Amino acid sequence: MLHLRAVPCSPLPGRLTEGPLWDDRRQELLWVDIPEGLVHRAALTDGRDGSDGSEEHDLALLATLRFDRPVGAVALCASGALLVAAGASFLRVEEDRPVAEAVELAAAEFPDDGLPRRMNDAAVDPAGRLLAGTMAFDESPGAGALYRLDGDGLVTLLDSVSISNGLGWSPDGSRLYYADSPTGRVDVFAYDPETGALSDRRPFAVLDRGVPDGLTVDSEGRVWVAVWGGGEVLAFTPEGTLHARVEVPASHVTSCAFAGPARDVLVITTATAGLDEERLRAEPDAGRLFVCRPGATGLPTTPYADR
Repeated sequence: MLHLRAVPCSPLPGRLTEGPLWDDRRQELLWVDIPEGLVHRAALTDGRDGSDGSEEHDLALLATLRFDRPVGAVALCASGALLVAAGASFLRVEEDRPVAEAVELAAAEFPDDGLPRRMNDAAVDPAGRLLAGTMAFDESPGAGALYRLDGDGLVTLLDSVSISNGLGWSPDGSRLYYADSPTGRVDVFAYDPETGALSDRRPFAVLDRGVPDGLTVDSEGRVWVAVWGGGEVLAFTPEGTLHARVEVPASHVTSCAFAGPARDVLVITTATAGLDEERLRAEPDAGRLFVCRPGATGLPTTPYADR
């Protein structure tokens, strides 16, 4: 098993940075800060040797979009726009237009039970459909759901979800990996690439500490899982065997994605949310983005099929 260590990048800490996404067309990285309602875009510098012999990268912030509600995730659109899961809505945003001119493509119909909910993690499947999950602000069990958005509208795939999180597909698109965080495990579904239908849900990997948050899949089919409360990213083979452990000097690790021209740099997001003053002093880089080069490459980023 590989043992690796991630090092911080340059952006200032966020409260709950999430959803890193590599834009192959513009060669830039996007990510969100959920409670602040922010979508960031940055350039990733070439690697250089650090003082400890490790390779370091920096992120140069290029632009930030600000929304009036929490932003759970951002995706690329085939048209060149962005698709933002914000509050209860899916918003199509032209980057050269004001956020106020965003077009709502659909909105989730939350139960009328007085329990506030919001969008959380989201990802685009190999056919260009968006899967996005929700959760209650107070993390009430069973209050969330998993949705699919495509040209035919919004469909509920799963209900009674607590904290809908990581989503990723096997290289051939026949498997969907999914984390409902409080379960403490990542599940795998059989996935129909033609219809987007789910079936045959079963446990894929059970964590020994912390809970699974965001995840990504590499070109060899390995599943890289951010561990909230564990200060690490774990990689599992397609058979569910532990392949690598990436140490992150921040306990609340939220997500990860492969970035860079060769998609061989693992970018890891973290959070300060939920840390008390003592933990914040012990983790001065919490909330920042981290990188490492784990000897794997990511899959190309599929855009949402909006044309």
